[in-house]
Order: sequence, then C-alpha cells, then structure tokens
Amino acid sequence: MPEQEHFTDTIFYQIELTAKYCKLLGQQVFEQYQTGITVEEFAVLDTVLCNGELCQRDIAKLILKDRANTGKLLDTLESKGLILRKLSIKNNRPVKLIELTDAGKEKVKFAVNKIRPHYAEVKERIANSDLAKVKDLLKDLRQMLNETIKIQI
Repeated sequence: MPEQEHFTDTIFYQIELTAKYCKLLGQQVFEQYQTGITVEEFAVLDTVLCNGELCQRDIAKLILKDRANTGKLLDTLESKGLILRKLSIKNNRPVKLIELTDAGKEKVKFAVNKIRPHYAEVKERIANSDLAKVKDLLKDLRQMLNETIKIQI
C-alpha cells in the first residue's frame, strides 16, 4: 500500500510557506525603511496605481481580501491622505471609486524603490527562464483553483 502524502509534503503547503516568506521579507523591508504603510496597504495602493480607479469590491477581489478588511485598509489609507474616494455610478449603482493622491503615488514610488533591491537580490539567484516557468505555473495553478472553488468577496 502506498504511503499517504502528508499535507506538509504537498505543493499547496510549499506555496503557502513561500508566500509567508515573501510577506515576512516585505514586512521587514517596510519596517526597516519606515515606509509608514504596511504590506497590505501597499498592495492596495499598487493595485489602484496599476488598474486606475476601482471601487472597494474590485480592490477586494484583486487583493483577495473580504470587503470588510478592504474597507478598513481604505479607511486607514484615506486617513493618511494617500487615497481619495469619489462618488460615481457603476452598473446603475452608486459606488465610491478610489484614486491615489499625489502623496499616495509618492508613497508607492518610495516603497518600490526600497523593496526592489531586496527582491532583485533573491531574483539574481534564480535563472530568468526558471522564474518565467514558475510564474507561468503559478498563474495556471491559480486559474485551475479559481475554476474549482467559489471565492465569495
């Protein structure tokens, strides 16, 4: 009889551990350089910067957080003067679209400049072709998982 694979031996666990290491690296860098924002707040700012104006629900879907936690992040970012919420209409419903302030754009730029060397150091140890393969495989895995599970955000 074949030995049963333990959860800690699965790819899912390995990905989870890797994600935790990445988050820890980000937290350390954000604290070291006193960015004034958390990794989660940076994810929101970067998401809005990359995608343009989004509503809270759209941001929640993109960062995989529920709307309540996303709302708390947005409240914090707004109190720091990094975002503005503008009332608009989307699908015939009133929504608040999020846009970055100039201070928010500068905060993202500052954080990226501090993070980039740390990620580059790790990236230099892995061949570009391997990085591309891993990125493609992870994207495919996320797509398969997305088709398998129903995420309620």
